[in-house]
Amino acid sequence: MGHNRGVDISAKTDYAVRALLTIAAEQERGPVSVESLVTHQGLPRKFLESILGDLRRGGLVVSQRGPTGGYTLARPATEIAVGEVFRVVDGPLAEVRGLRPHETEYAGAASHLPTLWVAVRASLRSVLDGTSIADLLTGRLPEHVTSLAAEPDAWQSR
Repeated sequence: MGHNRGVDISAKTDYAVRALLTIAAEQERGPVSVESLVTHQGLPRKFLESILGDLRRGGLVVSQRGPTGGYTLARPATEIAVGEVFRVVDGPLAEVRGLRPHETEYAGAASHLPTLWVAVRASLRSVLDGTSIADLLTGRLPEHVTSLAAEPDAWQSR
C-alpha cells in the first residue's frame, strides 16, 4: 500500500508566506532586510533570496537597494491573497497529472471525475484566495476558514 501525500504545501510556499507576514509586520519602520527575515523566521538565506526574487517578479514585493534597503509589500497586505502567493512561487493550486482540473477528461465509469477535481480546486481557492496576508497577520481569518479549522477532525491527520 502506497503512502498518500495529499495536498503538498511546499517549503517554498511556506517560506514565502512567512516572509510576507514578516515584511507586513515590520515595514512601518522601513524596508525589511533579508537578514531580518532570516533572523525573525529562521529561513535559509540563499533559498529566501530566490523566493524574494520570485515574489518581486510576481509583483508582491518591491526591493530597495542600499544600506537601508530591503523589501516592502508592493500592495497593502489586505490586497494580497495567500492563493496568489502559492501561484507566484509554485504555480497552479491544483493539477492532475500536470493538467488543470478542468482540462481532464475520462471515459466510462470515471467520466464525472473532472467535476470532483474542479470542486477540489474551488475549495482551495475559497480558503486561499479568501484569506489575505493581513488576515493572517491579525489572526482575523474569514469565517469560512475558521469554521473549517474548528471542525472536530480538522487538526487530525488521516
